[in-house]
Amino acid sequence: MEFFKSIPTVKYEGKDSWNPLAFHYYNPNEVILGKPMREHLRFALSWWHTMCAEGADMFGRGTADKSFNGKTPMEIYKNKALAAFELMEKLSIDYFCFHDRDIAPEGTTLAESNANLDEIADFIGDLMQKTGKKLLWGTANCFNHPRFMHGAGTSPEADVFAYAAAQIKKAMEITVKLGGNGYVYWGGREGYETLLNTDMGKELDNLAYLLKLTSDHGRLIGFKGDFYIEPKPKEPTKHQYDFDAATVVGFLRKYGLDFKLNIEANHATLAGHTFEHELRTAAVNGAFGSIDANQGDLQLGWDTDQFPTNVYDTTLCMLEVLRAGGFTNGGLNFDAKTRRGSNTPEDIAYAYIAGMDAFALGLRMAVKVIEDGRLDAFVKARYASYDSGIGKRISDRTVTIEELEQHALTQGEVAPVPSGRQEYLENLLNGILFS
Repeated sequence: MEFFKSIPTVKYEGKDSWNPLAFHYYNPNEVILGKPMREHLRFALSWWHTMCAEGADMFGRGTADKSFNGKTPMEIYKNKALAAFELMEKLSIDYFCFHDRDIAPEGTTLAESNANLDEIADFIGDLMQKTGKKLLWGTANCFNHPRFMHGAGTSPEADVFAYAAAQIKKAMEITVKLGGNGYVYWGGREGYETLLNTDMGKELDNLAYLLKLTSDHGRLIGFKGDFYIEPKPKEPTKHQYDFDAATVVGFLRKYGLDFKLNIEANHATLAGHTFEHELRTAAVNGAFGSIDANQGDLQLGWDTDQFPTNVYDTTLCMLEVLRAGGFTNGGLNFDAKTRRGSNTPEDIAYAYIAGMDAFALGLRMAVKVIEDGRLDAFVKARYASYDSGIGKRISDRTVTIEELEQHALTQGEVAPVPSGRQEYLENLLNGILFS
């Protein structure tokens, strides 16, 4: 059964092609900086948006049918799997990501939900063997059901905490079974609306305990990949415990958790940061892991999960990825959905092509920036005072406070630091990109 009959196998045709169902910048096997583009980018299909989202929003019903001709719940979810692997094959996508409730229907009991997951996981495992597609990461949906309205690990109800732990345990086991490279904790409801009804200390302690219990179980059953926290501000609760990369790093250090970060572009925007700031914060703290590759509408105050097309953003993102040494277990997961009015199978293909081309072009541009060298040389020169004299001793951490005081006393008036030349550098970047 073919679900996307109108979509051919998408090939690379180069930037001069006008074929909308072709790649113009993404050439999967082209070698750049010693490895193929597909390994630099490690694109992944997001199961929840691509196979499940039907275009519903808070003001209207869905505009697309994602039942894929299925009649019963299990048939629908098996057809979703068949359609997903067909789409990945046609788009040269090597990986996928899922929440547990994306791939199998929720039952009336936890035991029934687990049985559904086991059956579908076996079905997906067979498709992985036949196609060579791989699981980038799995996760548990501990935010959609009303039981999680006050959080999962941070719920004031111990029964909800226990249910979340059991649900994550099962999702972890399915992720290990399918050979997942990572496991993400998406704390969508882990936050609060008002301190009037909140014991913040207890909630943070409980959340950390849930993460430790479930990640320890993952290691016990043989999980070798990375655990990720995904920073997410403001939505759906007012005060998220995982607001941004810096907040999460502080949380992980406080509780001694060996996790990395899954950075989402749109979440960076909502936190008041740039995408590249969040990536750099993760990298300098040794926590760079994986990326949700999307963009947001800057005129709206919520997470719009749009396919990325802003080449400045993708260039600066890939510059951070390359400087961090590239992906290890992570990749670029398209946590993105077509707009409500874009409701045909062709629109899904156009969206993925646009996002994949935008990141492929970003990779190409990032390499140009690195090979040009002027940006890196400027930054190196700006901090040159730390390469010799008192600055070198500061860098080496060998100077005493008394010696710094004596140095300052002998300096006289310290001249203003040289210009940062932001406008010059922004224009330089344009020159590199468009030369």
